[in-house]
This record gives sequence, structure tokens and C-alpha cells, in this order.
Amino acid sequence: MLADLVKTAMKFDCLKSDQVLALEELQYSPFHLISLVILVLAIIHTLCVHKIHHFARQLEARQAPKRLIQQSPRSVHVQILYFLAEVEIVFAIWAIPLFFFMAAFSGWRVALEYINTRDYTEALFVIIVLSIASTKPIIQCTQRIIRIIAKAFGGTLSAWWFTLLTVGPLLGSFITEAGAMAVTAVLLSREFYSFRPSSKLSYATLALLFTNISVGGVLTNFASPAVLVLAHAWEWSNWDVFITFGWKAALGIVIANTIYWIYFRKEFAQLNERKKVSTAVFGASSRETQVPFWVISVHLLFLGIIVLSAHYPAIFMATYLFFIGLYQATKHHQSALKLARPLLIGLFLAGLVIHGGLQGWWVVLTLEHLSPVEVLGMSMALTAFNDNTAIAYLATLIPNWSDVYQYALFTGVIAGGGLTVIANAPNPAGFVFLSSHFGGSISSWKLGMAALLPAGVLYIIFSLLGPLFL
Repeated sequence: MLADLVKTAMKFDCLKSDQVLALEELQYSPFHLISLVILVLAIIHTLCVHKIHHFARQLEARQAPKRLIQQSPRSVHVQILYFLAEVEIVFAIWAIPLFFFMAAFSGWRVALEYINTRDYTEALFVIIVLSIASTKPIIQCTQRIIRIIAKAFGGTLSAWWFTLLTVGPLLGSFITEAGAMAVTAVLLSREFYSFRPSSKLSYATLALLFTNISVGGVLTNFASPAVLVLAHAWEWSNWDVFITFGWKAALGIVIANTIYWIYFRKEFAQLNERKKVSTAVFGASSRETQVPFWVISVHLLFLGIIVLSAHYPAIFMATYLFFIGLYQATKHHQSALKLARPLLIGLFLAGLVIHGGLQGWWVVLTLEHLSPVEVLGMSMALTAFNDNTAIAYLATLIPNWSDVYQYALFTGVIAGGGLTVIANAPNPAGFVFLSSHFGGSISSWKLGMAALLPAGVLYIIFSLLGPLFL
């Protein structure tokens, strides 16, 4: 009878087999080494997408004369290179050889079951939140809030820049990091990047955006995926998260923004003049029609319901379907509903989930024998090459960690969330919204170098104002 119940549960994906559980155990095996090698190759691929995209453009340019004569589309080679340069599909592509190696070691059923029993809730949630947060009513609502604050500081381009990179990420504590990334990236594209800043300032801004979004969601215990994982495992309340991490994160955001604002003050002066000229010439014709307040309110209501039901896919998926009905009914107040890119970002996160489930053996081994200060630094470094939520989850598997170690681990994973595109779940969304301002692809090297300053500021703040040196 018991065997029949187990088989029935397996049939309906209610129970993982012993072999799948063995794959997730924190033990070394030849297959786990292969999974690590595949992950490293995927990370190298991610870091090289900028070069692949550049090579694809060069190849397309060389083939352009022949294409014009023959009136033919892009060649297959160019199309494949552009496809491989899409950062969102990298981890899903490398999940294919991982699947075949898993099948070779453990059998097809185990490989299929492993893929099928991953928790894709976060990927689905991010798809839906990005879709709603990038709608015209939500963008206009955020824009009005930012405009009021920016006007208090003079309404210049630099005031918009500073306000967006401060207030936008902190909104992530209420509308989730994914929602904050969507609205902040869209508004940065309109209010800052459209005025063509230098490459140096562009990458500094992108690094601040990624880092600030990573730490801006820690005023509460529900809006950041990494916070959710650790708050549940270590029983942190909203007050615990705010008093221990939140205000320090906000202080770090302001300090890092101020340092870069002072460093680029001369270029900001030039951009402010450029904006004045552009506003005088195009300002009247570029205004959007205003969305009624009731439409914005209903959108915020739907977004709130989805945020509150973040752990319940059936509920937030159903809510989103009702939202689509609202969207159709108010289409004259809407822009086109963007779903293609959020779906790709969801694919990116799903790929991370598949790979991350096999990496606990070396992550835990790396962290468990370090001092608190070393844990903070090492968790930052690991986050750069693994989604910070995955590192947070794996750290909860280490038994009997004291409050000091928990503090070090959490501050490390959020402080390192801007070092690479894969370091924090919403980063690929920012990559998508802003990549057109970087020639279609973003240099991982330049992003990492620009992110060292805000990450370092947060490292110092969390260390000096926390229990690490007490």
C-alpha cells in the first residue's frame, strides 16, 4: 500500500525520488563536478555576450553588400550569433547539456523529475510583475512621484538622476525589486540615457541601478527574494529587517549616489544644458496623455494583490489573467502590453534555478569555516557568479549559524547584487530595458568595475555599523 502511495505521489509530482534528493545533497560526486564545470561555462558565456554581439554586428556588416544585391535576410551564422548574445537565454541553453549528463549518470526519469520539481515560482512572479510594472499607468504614477521630489531639487537632469537612483530602488521594498527595476529603468531611459551621457557615466549609472535595487528592497521582509528566503528560515520580522539592514542600505545608496554625482558633476552640468535645449525644442510635443487616477489606482490594486500572493502561483497567475481583462477594457489609456522580454527574463531565472540546485556542495563548503568579515566578502564574491537568492538559500543549510554570521551572509549577498547581470534576479530586466543605450549589449567588465564603488561603500557601512567588529 505504501509503495502504491509513493508511486501515485511521484506520478503527480508531489514527491521527489531518493535519487533527485541525492542530487541536491551537499555531497561531492563526479556528476556534481560536471555540473560545476557547466555552470562555469555558462558564466563565461554570460560575461562574453558583449563580445559575441559585437562580432555578430561585424559579420553582418561584412555581409551587407551581398545581402543588398541578393535582397536576402541575415545569414544563419549571424542569426545564431545574435541568439547566443541574448543574455536571457544563456543559462537555459547550458541547462540542455546539464540535462543530458544527468540522464547519463542517473537515468532519464531522474533527469526529467529534477527539471520538473524545481521551484519556478520566482520566475513566474517576476514575469508578471515586470509586465504590470512596465505599463503606462504604473510608469506615470512613479514618474509623478519622482517629478515632485526632483523639482524640489531644481528639476534638472542631475536631480532626476539622483532621485531616480535613490527613490526608485527604495520603492522596491513595497512593489518588489522586479517592479522597482522596471519603472526605474524605463524612467532612466527617458529622463537620463536619452540625453546621451558618456560611456563612463552610463556604466556608473547602470552599476548604481543594479546595486541600489539589490539593497533597496530590504526596508521590508517580503519584497526581495533573498530577504524572503532568509526571513522565513531565520524568523526575521519587518522591524528586524528594517532596523538591522534597511536604514543602513538606504544610507549606503545615498552615499554611493553622492560620490558618483560629485565625480561626474562637470558632465552633469553639460547634460543639464542639453536637457534645457531639448525641452525648449521638443517639450510640448513629447508630453504623454495623462492616465486617469482611477486607472492608476486599479493597477496599483492588482499589483498589490500579486505582491501579497507572491508565494502562491495559482493566485497571482489568476489575478494576472483578470488584469489582462482590465487592460483590454482600458486600452485607450494603455501602451502596448510588454510580455516577450519578461518571458525571456523568466527563462533566465528558471535556468539559474536549474543550475543552482546542484551547487550547494561547494558554496556551503566555501562559507562554513570563515570568519564573519570573511563571510561578508566571500558572499559578495559568490553572488557575482550565482544569483544572490540561491546563495542565501544555500547558506540556510549551514547548521547553527550565530546572528553575526547571519548578518554577514545577508549583507554580503545584497551588497554584491550589482556586480554582474546574474547577481540579482531583476538585473536582466534592467539589462533588457537599457541595453539599447549601450549599442545593444553591455560590457560585463565595465559594469563590474563601475559596481565596485557602491559595493565597497555598502561593505564598509554594513561592517562598521553592524555586529562584525563589536
